[in-house]
Amino acid sequence: MPAAMIARAAWLLCAGLAAGSGHAQTASPADTTTAPATPALQRVEVTGSLIKRIDTEQALPVQVITREEIDKLGITTASELMSKISASSNGLSDGASINVGGYDQKGFNSANLRGIGTSSTLVLLNGRRMANFASPGDDSGVDLHNIPAAAIDHVDILLDGASAIYGTDAIGGVINFITRRDYRGGDLNVYLAGTQEGGAGKRTASIAAGTGDYDSDGFNVFGVFDLQHTGRLSTSQRQFIADLDVPGRLPYLLSGYTSPANIRLSSDQRDYLQSVGFEINGKPIVNRTINLSAPGTTGEAGCNPPANLYLPDGTGGEDACTYDYMRDTELYPKSDSLNFLGRGVLKLGTDTQLFAEVTFSRTKTDYVGSSARVQGYLDVSLIPELAATGMGTNPDLAEIAVNTRLFEAGNRTSTLTSQGERYVLGLSGTLQGWDYDLGLNHSVNTVEDADTHGYLLYQELLDGIANGLINPFGPSSAEGKALLDSLQINEEVRRSRGTMNSIDAKASHALMRLEGGDLAVALGGEFRVESQSYRPSALLVSDNINNDGAAGELGPTDHSRKVAAVFAEVNAPITKALELQFAVRHDKYEGVGSTTNPKLGVSFKPNPDLLFRASAGTGFRAPSLSDLYRPTVLSATATLPDPVCMAENDNDLSVCADNWATFRYSNPDLKPERSRQFSIGAVMQASRAVSFSVDYWNIEKSDLISTIGDDVILANLEKYGDLVHRYSDPAGPAGSDFMLTCGDFLDPDDHEICYIDLRKENRGKLRSSGLDIVAELRDVKTDFGTFGAKLSGTLALVSKEQTGNNDPFISNLGRFVTDGVVQRWRHRLSVDWEQGPWALTLGNTFYSGYDDQNSAIDTDTGTVVAPNRVKAYSLWDLSGAYDVTPEFKVRAGIKNLFDTSPPFSNQAYYFLSGYDSTYTDPRGRFFYLSANYAFR
Repeated sequence: MPAAMIARAAWLLCAGLAAGSGHAQTASPADTTTAPATPALQRVEVTGSLIKRIDTEQALPVQVITREEIDKLGITTASELMSKISASSNGLSDGASINVGGYDQKGFNSANLRGIGTSSTLVLLNGRRMANFASPGDDSGVDLHNIPAAAIDHVDILLDGASAIYGTDAIGGVINFITRRDYRGGDLNVYLAGTQEGGAGKRTASIAAGTGDYDSDGFNVFGVFDLQHTGRLSTSQRQFIADLDVPGRLPYLLSGYTSPANIRLSSDQRDYLQSVGFEINGKPIVNRTINLSAPGTTGEAGCNPPANLYLPDGTGGEDACTYDYMRDTELYPKSDSLNFLGRGVLKLGTDTQLFAEVTFSRTKTDYVGSSARVQGYLDVSLIPELAATGMGTNPDLAEIAVNTRLFEAGNRTSTLTSQGERYVLGLSGTLQGWDYDLGLNHSVNTVEDADTHGYLLYQELLDGIANGLINPFGPSSAEGKALLDSLQINEEVRRSRGTMNSIDAKASHALMRLEGGDLAVALGGEFRVESQSYRPSALLVSDNINNDGAAGELGPTDHSRKVAAVFAEVNAPITKALELQFAVRHDKYEGVGSTTNPKLGVSFKPNPDLLFRASAGTGFRAPSLSDLYRPTVLSATATLPDPVCMAENDNDLSVCADNWATFRYSNPDLKPERSRQFSIGAVMQASRAVSFSVDYWNIEKSDLISTIGDDVILANLEKYGDLVHRYSDPAGPAGSDFMLTCGDFLDPDDHEICYIDLRKENRGKLRSSGLDIVAELRDVKTDFGTFGAKLSGTLALVSKEQTGNNDPFISNLGRFVTDGVVQRWRHRLSVDWEQGPWALTLGNTFYSGYDDQNSAIDTDTGTVVAPNRVKAYSLWDLSGAYDVTPEFKVRAGIKNLFDTSPPFSNQAYYFLSGYDSTYTDPRGRFFYLSANYAFR
């Protein structure tokens, strides 16, 4: 059925039935979660509703991932779990954080349902918010490092908009991590893992202990403590890096900073050397970039391989060398994490309980990039080969620029520490027929970013090169090495802190009896204060750190705001077959404004084996404090052509394409993003063992909080030319960004770009739609054991966005655009077998292929990368478990069973080249063994 027909049918159904609650995908009309059974007639609260209900009344409106399923997957973190969710796409990951120098939100691991943005997925812990990742940047959301994975009992994933229930950020859906409750006894779990080729090994240990039976003793107290260590993985440890052949396929994405150094000549210096017949290995030079160790036409060894290569088509060109940083970096970071969750419940009476929850997490991760680089300057007398040409006799030619790679300084390493704290104190119970819940929540996230190795004092480094102590062409003297060691920086350069203090209250009550059950209403409110601070170090502000520039950063920032909300929900089981729900929420954000968001939905169950469901509603995302007030940041574009230059130079990309400087600005006048969304679906129970569900979803966001893409700006100068600042522009006011950046080089005849403005605005729309499909086979008993299988898949039908108001939509469905792709089809398939104490699980995670970025420019030859189609990516895993005793269980498994390598990609957005690090796993075949002992 065409998407347009599905959309019209959904709206008609929702309107005709005056509907209520939007149910996300489930396996059957009956409760199919394998979570521990709830006592009969006990009313519980489910994700996506404020009203407690008897859990046998209807299908849960969420996809549930149980602790047992998590164990079968062999994963130990919330971030790993998100990679197995078919509805998740384009989340931020550790792989994308492998980079060098200052950049936004390093180390942020996020969830992203529907691929519509990290900031549009709400992450909860036990139904309440956590502080967002504190580091300022373009994304907001909870850092998954802060989720106490060992304490998780199950995860509810609501695949429907929920702003009417939870407020901001819940446009793409809600992920609610539910931890253990009323836990008694103890559990000890250890996990050991390693890779076939070495590197990226993992060790974890967790212990859980609890005491007190709530019903009989009137209290329960428990805690879960978890330690994890993950080893680093370098490019030298993976054969697939060499197999990708980045130097052969993408030489122009590599670097012109080499060891021995490339010499970057001025036009006059090149002309002089050509006039005196200067040659390198018998070949006259033709380019401005040369290297005295380049082999030239003789083909002999040169350029100091394997990382420094002679690539005539590479960045260095035919007279110089090219540095393959993919031979000199890490693919997977070393990390150490500690998590603790404690919870206590005290019975105050028959219908009242006091509860408290404490969560602490700390993850320290080393992100290691390639060796340090710098452009230094020295007198020609320090380069004997050039001095012999007589260049030094002309003062205008005597200063030589060198682009050098500082192997002696080591790889650039940033240590990122993300720490979360959360304290909840609450009271819940029943009063005069009302179920109520009151909570106080104090949540904190702190991010410390330190340059720990390979980053050097910049001016002192230049001085060391200029005076000859540091040798850019080979090993330095003992004195030079001592100088490099003394210039090493090992200190925190950025610190961010975000806090959220809130009080929330809600109560629900059955008003009257309808044919299908109780007509129930829920009322509630929330008040919270959000704050964010950013503290750069004095050294960073001084802009004296080589490869970690601070130009454009304005220094410390400190902002906060108040948020107030009221909400209501009505649930009406009209008949045994028909249930309606209405929810509405009003939010007021200090300095931003107010928004009201309703939701209508319906579930219709004509017989026990068939359920129809639909929902429609609106949503919103309030601008984050970072969107409103983040410091101005200087960055750079990918290699892009300047149309003005192209018109003046016969469309020569080798002259007119460059990495242009950009200023990224926040905007204190931003308004919330808005959304309209609906879903329609059906769940069928073909038999006791077989069920199937399908849900169509459709989301439209408007007033997107975004910047116009730098590529879009340059491609449409008629509309956006005022954002491009050139050296030929008239002088601006003293002290303006333009004068501070470009003022010393103003020239009415120089039309070269100085920098581009990237300003956050409310602009454009986003449209996304697709199908969620779940098929499940359960408890098929045979003489050979009990079998089960489950397929959860997402078929994306539309994913497109406007980069500016009234601009055409650009689709990233099955196509890498700017910073990522939404694959058309993603699925997770698992097949289970059990017999006696034995169990096996075979699983598959699949991502369909797509059209690559196909936009990288070779500035040496003036050509664009050849089009590429990224192959589908399919990973199989196998695990087996054995119950040695009822208390002692062991599990062994293999991830990436067939040792599948990431497919080749020519993407030029992320630091790692040759593949897309955001969704692929560079570890290769991965073995693990875990053991659990329960004390009861």
